[in-house]
Amino acid sequence: MDRLDAAFIDVPGVTVRVVERCGSTNAVLLGEALSRQAVLLAAEEQTAGRGRRGRRWHSMPGADVTFSLARQIRRPARELAALSLVAGVAAASALRSLGASSAALKWPNDLVVGPAKLGGILVETRPEGGTTRAVFGVGINCRSAGGLEKRLRRAVASLDEFFPPQRNTVIEAIARALMAAVDRFEALGFEAVRPEWEALHAHAGQRLRVRLADGSSVSGIARGLAPDGALRLATRRGERAVHTGRVVSARAA
Repeated sequence: MDRLDAAFIDVPGVTVRVVERCGSTNAVLLGEALSRQAVLLAAEEQTAGRGRRGRRWHSMPGADVTFSLARQIRRPARELAALSLVAGVAAASALRSLGASSAALKWPNDLVVGPAKLGGILVETRPEGGTTRAVFGVGINCRSAGGLEKRLRRAVASLDEFFPPQRNTVIEAIARALMAAVDRFEALGFEAVRPEWEALHAHAGQRLRVRLADGSSVSGIARGLAPDGALRLATRRGERAVHTGRVVSARAA
């Protein structure tokens, strides 16, 4: 097992910390005083890792990647919903550069390989003065875990299917890409990142069924993203922009 070590995670402009165990790296960074310098916190084990809508994030202690990066963001609050998409582009691009050539994005915040989940992203924000604190939580499956697919009842992918993952290297690559992507978003808005997200979309042109927050579903063909990051679906009643929801099925159109 390769141990996490802050000395081997070099991200310019970021203070890096490693802990053996914590409840949630996102929660820790949200609870701390805001620093002018970005902060990255990685944990060997999270006991209360979270995904979207309070779902639990499953990871293998000492074997997977779980970290959070907190930094200031200066963009209007109405644009911040796109941050998980910005983070997805950074993570998928970094993983591809390391050797996971088929890493792709499932709207809104999953990293996938084909139908299998490789990782996830949870972005939480908090207004502070004239800026916003954004905390980007990233979880990546590094090594195959026997029985995890059966326990989760879904297909699961891991980095060791592509290359022998060194976790410090994986964290550094994703964090560097994330800082660069957020810098672009801060300077130019989501439009600067949207074409990259669409190029990485695992379900482009496919017929999707999306479960909405109220429990209802909508089906249509994926037509990319709206300027605010909403998923564009071509339905029988015309185009529809879905702002919150979960893709529950995908098939060729």
